[in-house]
Amino acid sequence: MLTPKNKQDFFSIKTPIKYEGKDSDNPLSYKYYNAEEFVFGKPLAEHLRFAACYWHNFVWPGTDPFGGMTFERPWFGEDIVNAKAKADVAFEMFKLLGVPYFCFHDADVRPEGDSFKQSLYNLELITDYFAEKMNKQDTRLLWGTSNLFSNKRFMSGAATNPDPEVFAYAAATVKSVMDSTFKLGGENYVLWGGREGYETLLNTNLSKELDHLGRFMNMVVEYKHKIGFKGTILIEPKPQEPTKHQYDFDVATVYGFLCRYGLEREVKVNIEQGHAILAGHSFEHEIALASTLGIFGSIDMNRNDYQSGWDTDQFPNNVPEVALAYYEILKQGGFKTGGTNFDAKLRRQSINPDDLLIAHIGAMDVCARGLKTAATMLKEGALISKIDLRYAGWEAKMGKDIVDGSHSLQSLHDLVLEEDIRPTPYSGQQELYEMIVNRYM
Repeated sequence: MLTPKNKQDFFSIKTPIKYEGKDSDNPLSYKYYNAEEFVFGKPLAEHLRFAACYWHNFVWPGTDPFGGMTFERPWFGEDIVNAKAKADVAFEMFKLLGVPYFCFHDADVRPEGDSFKQSLYNLELITDYFAEKMNKQDTRLLWGTSNLFSNKRFMSGAATNPDPEVFAYAAATVKSVMDSTFKLGGENYVLWGGREGYETLLNTNLSKELDHLGRFMNMVVEYKHKIGFKGTILIEPKPQEPTKHQYDFDVATVYGFLCRYGLEREVKVNIEQGHAILAGHSFEHEIALASTLGIFGSIDMNRNDYQSGWDTDQFPNNVPEVALAYYEILKQGGFKTGGTNFDAKLRRQSINPDDLLIAHIGAMDVCARGLKTAATMLKEGALISKIDLRYAGWEAKMGKDIVDGSHSLQSLHDLVLEEDIRPTPYSGQQELYEMIVNRYM
């Protein structure tokens, strides 16, 4: 159990981490992230809207498929005393890092009870404890979510489970966490599919499962409006892990699902870099597509190991990759209710408490460099001007007539014959565009 003394001494520092500039060799300082630096008319802190996640930082014990716990956290234990001790250290870390937001699942923050009633009671206790701590420091809730995948009751899914009792239990769980999110002033609520998918069609009724998932999502939206929650409902796409076939494979799949069940104006997406890679896309592709479809909401900023075929949840360290992601975010006006959540975890050999701080510091510096690079690219407009030139024909008469519906298939056929149109291919100049981007990195 965490005592007052070792709780106070968990991290080696007691004062918030400061910006010291790129020449500093102090690992517990920001080299590029100056929260108050203005970019595009507002501070970096408002652009990036950083959040630290509860689960990987304070719950994950360092296990992997071949080895057990490597993190010996003094708050590990399923009781309220340990849950409060965990919260004490979590909010201390948020304060030291100066992150304005955090995110959590219900199972991260409260002990599992013997019944739903007991679990709900525990969640309400911790929600009240969070509220007390949030009143004492500038830490807000970016989003809450429900863990509908870890407990064995969800082994065959939650909303898509063949058992309606599991569906009901999942609905009750989401309702309770939405209440906590609303009470804490959360700006979003995330629905992560977890095990919403299937392993084999041999035992799966695909039509029923999709319809049940659509009904579940509509119930969530109905409840949002009933309680007056002004935040955004988000779905987090993921192509695989844990199930072989996830119903929320990628942004395009989610959008198709939303349209089918009348939710495209009610729900947006929380896009994770690692999940985008698993789906065979780039992070910037998923962001750009979500923006184009009008469903961009928020991001989980992490990365995969490209030599591994699974979701390794590592902190970002690639400035060019991050810059291209923020370029797409800035192009569509930046975050509204969303932000940059670090859904990333330490490597299981990084067992020093300060490694938690250092991982976030490095990631925040990478994001700051990426966003500033993206802002410069947008300000100078080198890419946009060339793209405009590439599509310039659509601003001429024929292009405008096609777009506004003045032409039919027949009229275009006749036009090509009458004017003897002979299109001449011209270069896409991909290498030039890549050269332009590299100039800023």
